[in-house]
Amino acid sequence: MIAPQGRGIAGPGTDSTTDTFRILHVSTGNVCRSPITERLSRHALADRLGDPFAGGLVVESAGTWGHEGAPMEAHAATVLADLGADPHGFIGRELLDEHVIRADLVLTATRDHRAQVISMGHSAGLRTFTLKEFTRLVRAIDPATLPDPARAGGVVDRARALVQAAAALRGWLLAPNAEADEVHDPYGAPITFFRSIGDEINQALDPVLTALTGVAGRS
Repeated sequence: MIAPQGRGIAGPGTDSTTDTFRILHVSTGNVCRSPITERLSRHALADRLGDPFAGGLVVESAGTWGHEGAPMEAHAATVLADLGADPHGFIGRELLDEHVIRADLVLTATRDHRAQVISMGHSAGLRTFTLKEFTRLVRAIDPATLPDPARAGGVVDRARALVQAAAALRGWLLAPNAEADEVHDPYGAPITFFRSIGDEINQALDPVLTALTGVAGRS
């Protein structure tokens, strides 16, 4: 399993170890964007790896102003179901220091969220990106330069190397404009806007998860 339903923390990987790679998705309330991103990530990783946690990958989410204990928004759940992912059992939570400390990669919805995560300290700067920023950087990395995921510990080693390579590129491969790295908040919007955000997130995740695992998603 990737992680139990709810908070998204897998029991066997609660203590940070070298054979675990934790991805933390961050938005504002942890009821729209980050739940969509978390559950789409889990779905895509299961599609690629079968049992992502067996490969050491753990996916979770939180909000900078997280609605602790709240379910995800109904439209967000609908979008996830439409995209084939499982929305059930999600529980929102507020971003805490411990979440940032143990995360190997933090992917945020916006630049403001990224700045808030980095401001928490914990040497988070080199492992915190907006989702779209990380996608842009990953596209520029030659997969042949990353560790072979088929080797023992390969997926975790590959994921760590990918984050390092993306961090090294950040100052050289800049966004074309201020909006390029943003995923806008659909909270309170109609289902049509939620669907457009879901599609946007799904498209941004695909190259990231392919690069992380070395396995392309099913077409």
